[in-house]
Amino acid sequence: MKFTKLALGLGIAITMVSCGATKTSKTTNTVAYKMISITDTIVAKKGEMSKEEIQKWPHMDILTDSVPGMSTAKAYDFIKDKKGQTVIVGIIDSGVDVKHEDLKDVVWVNPKEIAGNGKDDDGNGYVDDIHGWNFLGDIDKEDLEYIRIIKNPSITSKEEYERAKAFLEGKIKKATDEKIRYDGMLQAVTTAHEAFVKHFDKDSYTKEDVTAIKTEETTLLQNIAIATQMYSFGLPSLKDGIKELTKLVTGATELLNGDNLKHNYRKVLNDNEEDFSTKYYGDNNVIGKTDKELHGTHVAGIVAATRNNGIGINGIATNVQIMTVRAVPDGDEYDKDVALAIRYAVDNGAKVVNMSFGKAYSPHSDWVYDAIKYAAKHDVLLVKAAGNNGEDIDLPSYLHYPTDSPEIGSKEITDNVLTVGAITRHYDKGLVASFSNYGKTRVDVFAPGLEIYSTVPSNKYLSIQGTSMASPAVAGVAALVRSYYPNLTASQVKHIIMESGISYNAEVVVPHTTDEMKPFSEMSVNGKILNAYNALVMAEKMSKK
Repeated sequence: MKFTKLALGLGIAITMVSCGATKTSKTTNTVAYKMISITDTIVAKKGEMSKEEIQKWPHMDILTDSVPGMSTAKAYDFIKDKKGQTVIVGIIDSGVDVKHEDLKDVVWVNPKEIAGNGKDDDGNGYVDDIHGWNFLGDIDKEDLEYIRIIKNPSITSKEEYERAKAFLEGKIKKATDEKIRYDGMLQAVTTAHEAFVKHFDKDSYTKEDVTAIKTEETTLLQNIAIATQMYSFGLPSLKDGIKELTKLVTGATELLNGDNLKHNYRKVLNDNEEDFSTKYYGDNNVIGKTDKELHGTHVAGIVAATRNNGIGINGIATNVQIMTVRAVPDGDEYDKDVALAIRYAVDNGAKVVNMSFGKAYSPHSDWVYDAIKYAAKHDVLLVKAAGNNGEDIDLPSYLHYPTDSPEIGSKEITDNVLTVGAITRHYDKGLVASFSNYGKTRVDVFAPGLEIYSTVPSNKYLSIQGTSMASPAVAGVAALVRSYYPNLTASQVKHIIMESGISYNAEVVVPHTTDEMKPFSEMSVNGKILNAYNALVMAEKMSKK
């Protein structure tokens, strides 16, 4: 992320053409393709997209659809006559519903472990780790890291403690006004939901149901406006809006009462998070509390939901096995859990690891840095979300952990980490998602992250948003490249993804603003959008070197 280089100096010259993906000549085994090059002549898609189109937009093609998707169909056309190898993708997250109808066929099974015998058959220290490992045990909620620092100042420096304390004081000052605002919003959304339940005579209704209402009645129009606002935030239903607003009200209340300083979630795990010598804790329940592991299940589906099985969705990658490493609670993850999760994935064969999480404080970042270096030593690519604060993470005040650049302006400690920002389906000034972090030196590439339809627990599907959704899109493309071009290193795959993306040369609205503009080229290292087809074309050329 700190500097741009292409594949360790291999000096590949890729022909870029503005006319798109054109077959040029046939060889014995394949067809020669050219990469897609985009100019400012591309016009964003006009008019409303259907629900089905929106659900599939990340896979669309910029030339044929005028939507900045990944050109997935072209990618698979390019490799249709090739045979790929199986690639294990580690999902370090909240847990994955490995029984989901669209994931069960792509779940990693430890070949050296005998299920249910209560023994550590493969001798790796983790008993019955059939599908991965759960470093959280029964924990599903945790404190944010700055709260843990305030409760235990000895875990970090005096400067970090003072920063965390000042941050908490600022949060408390805002909490009174926030509680009033969130309470008002919660009341309005609840009232709107109750009105729609009465209007439709059912508890379950869709966005399309609401927008189709024809009325001149003032109160109902107000409720439609409230619902429309909730949908614009990426919330699939008003019930989800009520749930999220309730969390915000509860959080503000806890801040005002000081309740957030009284928790001790970790005690049920029987592990000392400050002692890195104890590594074998938790259990093999990678699903966690199934109904709550929405995040990890959604991420896993983006990468590898079974393709073309006639149900659900198509993941990006084929020839993939999903290894679940549960280490991310509702709250901030522990550095120890993250470091051990990376090492577990590496030691058990993952070649790509997705990390859709992050935080502003990292007391034991050295443990995580060592784990990142360990992954690099074993040729494993780590893909991580840039974060959802809508901030420039090149600035010292918005550092987002884990990171491969410990200090602002420093070189990367390794060359095996990709940091991913989120884009929308709109190929115009609204291209960058309003919540996405960005940074000219710390964000490597952008990928689809708004209105992303994927798997959630209990054989269900849902559209949600975040850089957490953009990261697995990149991880899926990386797995695809590593499957069909296994001779390429993690570092080479990283630079292929960065260099082969689609360029957008115009200005975009800066996240967290309404009118501040900035060239998209300044939002990340190369100013590129992930493109699966281009990545494979470049990988084909590079692999022959």
